[in-house]
Amino acid sequence: MKGKNNMRTEEQKNAEIRKFYELFEEYRSAYLNEWERLEKCERMYHGDHWYGIAESDTGEPRPTTPIIQSTIENVRADLVDQFPEAVIVSDDPDKQDIADKLDAIISENHRVNNYQGEYLNLTHDLLVGGYMVQETGYDITLNAGLGGAFIRHVDIRNIMFDPYCTDVQMSRAIFKFTSHKRDWFKAHYGDIADEMVSDSYSINRVHDEVLVTNDTDTILLIECWFREFDIEKQQYSVHMVKLAGHQMLEDSRDIKPDGYFAHGKYPFIVTTLYRRKGSALGYGFVDMFEMQQRYSDKLDQIVLKNAFLASHNKLLITGASGFEADDLRDWSKDVHKGENLNGVTWFPTAPLPNYIIDYARAMRESIKEESGSNDFSRGRTNNGVTAASAIVALQEASGKRARMILRAIHSAFSEAVRQEIEIEREFSLFPRYVTMTDGDYKHRELFDGSMLEYKTELGNVLPLEFVVSVKVQKESRFSIEANNELVFRLVQAGMVTPDVGLELLNFDNKAQAVALMRKNMEKGQDISSEKETEIV
Repeated sequence: MKGKNNMRTEEQKNAEIRKFYELFEEYRSAYLNEWERLEKCERMYHGDHWYGIAESDTGEPRPTTPIIQSTIENVRADLVDQFPEAVIVSDDPDKQDIADKLDAIISENHRVNNYQGEYLNLTHDLLVGGYMVQETGYDITLNAGLGGAFIRHVDIRNIMFDPYCTDVQMSRAIFKFTSHKRDWFKAHYGDIADEMVSDSYSINRVHDEVLVTNDTDTILLIECWFREFDIEKQQYSVHMVKLAGHQMLEDSRDIKPDGYFAHGKYPFIVTTLYRRKGSALGYGFVDMFEMQQRYSDKLDQIVLKNAFLASHNKLLITGASGFEADDLRDWSKDVHKGENLNGVTWFPTAPLPNYIIDYARAMRESIKEESGSNDFSRGRTNNGVTAASAIVALQEASGKRARMILRAIHSAFSEAVRQEIEIEREFSLFPRYVTMTDGDYKHRELFDGSMLEYKTELGNVLPLEFVVSVKVQKESRFSIEANNELVFRLVQAGMVTPDVGLELLNFDNKAQAVALMRKNMEKGQDISSEKETEIV
């Protein structure tokens, strides 16, 4: 797989295709159990808690209480409230204006690519499946054909990393794949689609459980990313080939033999929730609390079964009673004829002890407590706690695990933005306008990738270095109320003036309120000046 030799013969290409598919088959065999685990996690999340349990108790109720689903959604809501936004600063203070433009470009990229929607999918994969995957790249179709870098979500069931590596950057190769019909390949790749061989092995094809689909003549489109090490330069180069039906559709080495990306890294960032030893993957909430959920549902099954039995008590009849069983079973009759009532006895179902119900309730509370999604983190308090600052303090104390997850997410986001900057530096050849904000004034300026480089006194071209940090774009309602409550106290104590307090408050339409305040202050100053002039 040498990327330096672009003049490969047909025999060499066929040999490479066989090697790629052999490696793909090796990965696929290793991932079979992983795909079963992900399928189980999704089913448990959606309430199918009895998935995988034999139907030995046919006819018995199978209740489900969505404790795991509720817990995941509450933690996910905390993560969404802390949506990350990149802040870019130049190492050279004289180049901060370029860093500001780059900051605006990155924000525009995320807005155009709807990173908020990608972030929702990422948090779902992280909490349910145990890890999330972000992909960086350059899309020439963005910004009316001028192109732009992106950060996108990758479905964790459609990507495979080296099963022998704990760091994805050390993988022999990374496979990303999707399924398409042969007609799709004909539309995109022409007559080569007729030469494609239908897939002869099973793969992780995820389908909607309601929609009915037909896999006939369906072929996998495989992106194979791999790295090569140049001993002379002591650096890696990344390449990508597209395969389908044992045919090579695209090869980045034909266009960029020195590497797909100049930064030499795989364009995938993996973030784990609970790290698995010896693997780059992780475990999620379902893996950690599956048994508690199953036992909780089993106890509910016992309680419901007891309730059903209690609602249909048995009737014992002796032969000496003189009553017929079928006659007593007919509830439409008002009169039944028999000899002796002593031979008729109801056999009631004994009630369950209270500790069973209490144990089921305690098990559910344990899931919420151990996952960090307790009542305080959900905004519920006891003993009349209503002050916003007190609620925030309780939420901060109960949200340690959510903050730990956020640190991992923000760290991965920073790494993805760093790759995004390098991609803009390399691929942004056409200048494009970006909106800059200077106080209340907005204007548009040109930006292109050449601005991210500079010439030294010796004439060498070097890249500008930037520091990427993460700030939270959104805040929770209680944290905003706590901030406003503190500002009100400062104004009441006379430590800050009302105009300064207005600047410190957080509320909707704040900019309009500040503008009106400044306008009234200027008008008041003009009136005062006129009065002073009249007095003089």
